[in-house]
Amino acid sequence: MIITPGRGPAHHIPPCHPPERVHDYLAQGWWRRDTLLDLFDRNVATRGAHRAVTDPPNLTDLSGLASESLTWLELDSKVDDIAAKLHTGGVRTGDVVAVLLPNSVVLTATYFALWRIGAIAAPMPASYRRHELSRIAASCDAVAVVTATALHDRVPHEEALSLVDEIASLRWVFAFGVVTDSKAVPLDGRPAAPSAIEEVRRLNRQLTRTVNDCITICWTSGTEAAPKGVPRCHGDWLAIGQATQDGLRTTSESVILAPFPMVNMAGFATSLLPWLLSGSHLVQHQPLDLKVYLDQIQRHRVTHTSMPPAILSLLLQNPLLRSEFDLSSLERVGSGGAPLPPSVVRDWQLELGIEVMNFFGSNEGVCLLGVAADTPDPMMRAEYLPNYGSTARSWSTPVAERTSVRLVDVVSGAEITQVGGRGELRIKGPTIFADYLPGTAASSPFDAEGYLRTGDVFELCGDSGEYLKFVDRSKEIIIRGGMNIAPAEIEGLLIADPSVADVAIIGYADPILGEKCCAVVVPAPGYEVTLAALVSSLRAKDIASFKLPERLLIVDDLPRNPMGKLLRRDLRLLVAEDGRR
Repeated sequence: MIITPGRGPAHHIPPCHPPERVHDYLAQGWWRRDTLLDLFDRNVATRGAHRAVTDPPNLTDLSGLASESLTWLELDSKVDDIAAKLHTGGVRTGDVVAVLLPNSVVLTATYFALWRIGAIAAPMPASYRRHELSRIAASCDAVAVVTATALHDRVPHEEALSLVDEIASLRWVFAFGVVTDSKAVPLDGRPAAPSAIEEVRRLNRQLTRTVNDCITICWTSGTEAAPKGVPRCHGDWLAIGQATQDGLRTTSESVILAPFPMVNMAGFATSLLPWLLSGSHLVQHQPLDLKVYLDQIQRHRVTHTSMPPAILSLLLQNPLLRSEFDLSSLERVGSGGAPLPPSVVRDWQLELGIEVMNFFGSNEGVCLLGVAADTPDPMMRAEYLPNYGSTARSWSTPVAERTSVRLVDVVSGAEITQVGGRGELRIKGPTIFADYLPGTAASSPFDAEGYLRTGDVFELCGDSGEYLKFVDRSKEIIIRGGMNIAPAEIEGLLIADPSVADVAIIGYADPILGEKCCAVVVPAPGYEVTLAALVSSLRAKDIASFKLPERLLIVDDLPRNPMGKLLRRDLRLLVAEDGRR
């Protein structure tokens, strides 16, 4: 495959980074010259007969799709088949295609099929519904949607078809499953014609690819109601993947279990990319079902996986549940998204013999990695992350040397240099994205010196400032089970309800999911507001279920400052106090 750092397909989504930055990253060895397709082809050539990817056993119950388990050679053939059907159906190089599928063999294959024909994937969680799909498809001018004909009680391909006449760019819907509506193009069933497959193979050989070609547009809620697009290229993803792989240390004999939706940083960095870099076995899982998940660890002899902090705690507190499954194959578990309880990380290592890695990151930037090689004490590893900007010590993961980190006072803008000081984390390096998709963000996330403003507040710790301790999110995102919820989006939908005079969505602590949503509502005169009615109103707008409020607090008015801005800190205290009653 031809790799040139400066030229690529003439798609309407431009290359991600400025050419001079790409040349610099390649010259310094911070980016590799491979693409994700190069690594895939290499694994097919060297690992062809070995198991590559396996579906969750409950996939049929979830989506009606038969569970599969494919070798690398079989997966390669499936990628060709899907690519041929997409290309025959009208998808061309440079087109953006929205993808709404659960973690599965077909999700994995769809990504590589799109990339083989030079198209760009815009993935989203399978729990997203028509509301989110319409916004995302319109924001990135998607020409098609790839989805399923069933997900629980939903019919996603019909939701997508209903948007074809509403969104100017949207022309086709491709679906896995039994397609009864001739308007949707089936992706399974009868194989693609040999001539169509040969045409796609010829196209794949002829395309001149660059490591800077945009291949995904992931979505982050941010603090705004509308989703923000995060374009990523081969160079971005492989730099991120290598950083994670340096901590996970997977090999071709590893088995990786993927519980996070494989649609953004969490799923790509902890499963898809380490799998691709090592040529190992990827076992898919979704949605989280603890007994199914533990059975997969036992059945497939899983060596690496990820767990939210709450699940780590739950398993420690439930030895009877643990005893039902053989977890002895596990070597390393990644966790993050919320502060890790130090005693939990300690007990996983000392009692179960399993290392827990501490991840911190976002769609826009790579996570900081707390690994045992750098911080052997599990209590300390749970509480502190490495400060890549420290000159006091070095770290085992090469990404540390390539990443510049600063803490900046959120009021004065002064850099924090004293131990104990707190400031916003700002970061720059080869894993940081270039900028949001035009039209999806109100302002640039970068400061005048080119550092990404993360919106996350950390404290400078350690004897010489070599560690960082997470303090709080300066953004108002609610994270429920690893999924981001923007309060402004839900508030904007509820305020249109005639029974609601004013509303705020506030996160409250949950022992399993981390956070859930509470709707704090001022009822309109003459109306009685119930949680069931609010949920029904939101469901009617086809919003994802994980965003629905699960508590209701009725108040006479919402606390605001003189400028009218909600005092969310006061509201969080009010919600917490109400929960203790």
